[in-house]
Amino acid sequence: MSEWKEYKLGDVAYVQTGPFGSQLHLSDYKLTGTPIITVEHLVDKRIGHTNTPFVSDEDRERLKKYTLIPGDIVFSRVGSVDRSAIVSTKENGWLFSGRLLRVRITDIEVDPLYTFYFFNQEEFKENIRRIAVGATMPSINTAILSSLPILLPPLAEQKAIAGVLSALDDKIDLLHRQNKTLEAMAEALFRQWLVEEADESWEEGKLGDEFIITMGQSPPGESYNETGKGIPMYQGNADFEFRFPKNRVFTTDPKRFAEKFDTLISVRAPVGAQNMANEKCCIGRGVASLRFKLNTELYSYTYYKIRYHMLEIAGFNDTGTVFGSIGKDDLWNIKTLFPSVTEIMEIDSKLKPLNDRIISNCFQIRSLEKLRDTLLPKLMSGEVRVGVK
Repeated sequence: MSEWKEYKLGDVAYVQTGPFGSQLHLSDYKLTGTPIITVEHLVDKRIGHTNTPFVSDEDRERLKKYTLIPGDIVFSRVGSVDRSAIVSTKENGWLFSGRLLRVRITDIEVDPLYTFYFFNQEEFKENIRRIAVGATMPSINTAILSSLPILLPPLAEQKAIAGVLSALDDKIDLLHRQNKTLEAMAEALFRQWLVEEADESWEEGKLGDEFIITMGQSPPGESYNETGKGIPMYQGNADFEFRFPKNRVFTTDPKRFAEKFDTLISVRAPVGAQNMANEKCCIGRGVASLRFKLNTELYSYTYYKIRYHMLEIAGFNDTGTVFGSIGKDDLWNIKTLFPSVTEIMEIDSKLKPLNDRIISNCFQIRSLEKLRDTLLPKLMSGEVRVGVK
């Protein structure tokens, strides 16, 4: 640890603000050209590639001081000021907007990836939030970011630490990409079966005839806690993630329950987000659960049947005076086709391997994320050391 030294970020990196409004206007954006990223593109510590605006070759040259290269780290300048992402080879040559700050390492004895993981410690994030200026809309600038302390071991150890953490993140990213592929395959399989291969003998019925529908009810406010007492409680869209909700709030006085692998949907604005319960849980008034009436093991069929109807369910966002919502009668009365139980079991047997692989991947992702988040502060403080070749 005697070789570890503390520096100000500005001693080892150059912090640059993106182009201000006078340099770049909305009217300058094009449909093709060089992508320019803003806060919305900082997704899961990486640069998102969806809905990026573009600038012309002329503007790219004019704004070349705002070019990104691999290893650059970009921060949100306003709002979520602890939000950051690292630039990969895929974004080489892209530009960044005035709502971002770019950190470019200038010291050859500092590893950019290690620095990025240092920025992702909760202690560092709290420090940024604490010193951000502005009561209504927190913001940071080059001076604030440059003044923050960073603890640096020798370069070889920096690279070893970054290697351990990036290996975990790469595995997590691979599992996320696998899940998206598996989800698309399952959706396509179900739609083909229900639409293209539908049997003329199938009758039309209603969701309430096929599924047990439980509308959530919120427990008393005094029963809420974030310390794990009682059972997990889900209130709606804010708790939902890719497949399973995150355990954010617990209750010691649950009123309505969902069972493991029940399908969950958000029934209050926004209506239509979908998840699956990964354990017995409490559902608040913003959530409904659905379970197949005749065989609770057919959770894969249930999940993709509800997913098939999700556009119709989400249409209830347009109802109501202020906020969209869907009631039990509305949900119950949605029209659907009724295959025979034998046919349902057949399609479930095809969906189940895909769905169970997604479920297994989700559990593995959470386990890896927990390991990474536990290791991160220990590695960055020297409490846990890694071997250096």
